[in-house]
Amino acid sequence: MPRKKNTRAAQGTGSIRQRPDGRWEARITVGANPGTGKPVRRSIYGDTQAAVRKEMTSLLREIDRGTYQTPNRITVKEWLKTWLETYCTGLKPLTVCAYDTAIRTHILPAIGAVQLQAVKGIQIQKLYNDMQSAGKSPKTVKNVSAILHKSFSVAVKQGYLAANPCDAAETPKVTRPEIHPLTDKEIPLFLSAIDAHPYRNAYALCLFAGLREGECLGLSWDGVDFECKRLTIRQQLQKSKTQSSTYTVVSSTKSGKVRVIEPPAIAFDYLRAERVRQAENRLRAGRMWSNPDNLVFTNELGSNLIIETFRRNFKRLAAGIGRPDLRPHDLRHTCATVAIASGADIKSVQSLMGHATASFTLDVYAHTSETMMQDTANRMQSYYTSLSKQG
Repeated sequence: MPRKKNTRAAQGTGSIRQRPDGRWEARITVGANPGTGKPVRRSIYGDTQAAVRKEMTSLLREIDRGTYQTPNRITVKEWLKTWLETYCTGLKPLTVCAYDTAIRTHILPAIGAVQLQAVKGIQIQKLYNDMQSAGKSPKTVKNVSAILHKSFSVAVKQGYLAANPCDAAETPKVTRPEIHPLTDKEIPLFLSAIDAHPYRNAYALCLFAGLREGECLGLSWDGVDFECKRLTIRQQLQKSKTQSSTYTVVSSTKSGKVRVIEPPAIAFDYLRAERVRQAENRLRAGRMWSNPDNLVFTNELGSNLIIETFRRNFKRLAAGIGRPDLRPHDLRHTCATVAIASGADIKSVQSLMGHATASFTLDVYAHTSETMMQDTANRMQSYYTSLSKQG
């Protein structure tokens, strides 16, 4: 009479049976493959039912305690693909594109073929070191480190890694570069240099409203309130990540938040001038005019301006006033510096610039803030000195 097979499950997550060859086998579901989502099962073999049950019970305890590491052969490349598609769905599309570019450019050539569970801290460190040796900036290395750390942290939580190998690697220190805004003497020189330029009004708005170039070129007339002298910044012009010659208006700002600002009245003088210029262009273009996004700054036919052209023209103008190092973003820095020097508090400057935190604003404009604090201290000293003289 054949021996009856024992198929009783242990704690409802595994089963034991006797094989045709007389040996005993336990089959346990220990997790899921992160690449396919299919169950990962482990088999335990032994000569006696008691021996197999003992080993199965020990394994189940590890699973219950969260100390068991699911065996898998998934590579770093496969895991990062799963992580991007499954765990980055709530991020902005451009952020996901930036992650994908960094992964393909820097991570996959170095460790893409390595099995996820075989990655060591020394391999991560070598990746960082090689990037620096190739001339990559500390910020670029830091960005790659952030991607690896985030994705491997998820792998740890899901049981595919026992620990995050990034914890054993050190990233280079990122130092914020010094800002070089226009000086008080250079501001009128710059305004004079751009006076006859087709992009004059756009450059002036970056200066007086502190807009990022993408926010400026993506500004729509719907966001301009001439009566209340307010601008609503809710979108930006960005270059397509897939088609190099295509630009799109993205319905979000860098911080992901809509902000309403009240720049000085002079900013609206330039906006009025741009409205007149655009109306004239529209009349000349006739039926060829097309401005579907209702953009403030357009070419002669209503299309968006090209960011690279915007920058090249700016560099020529900047060189003409002896500032070849100047970038369009430095106009934004100039705006913030002037605001602080004029007595604006940090929270107001943060709101104007659209920074996520006031501490970031303080960090970027530390030198200007220190000057402002010294001016405040001097005014307080003068006040107390006047009081002592009265006594």
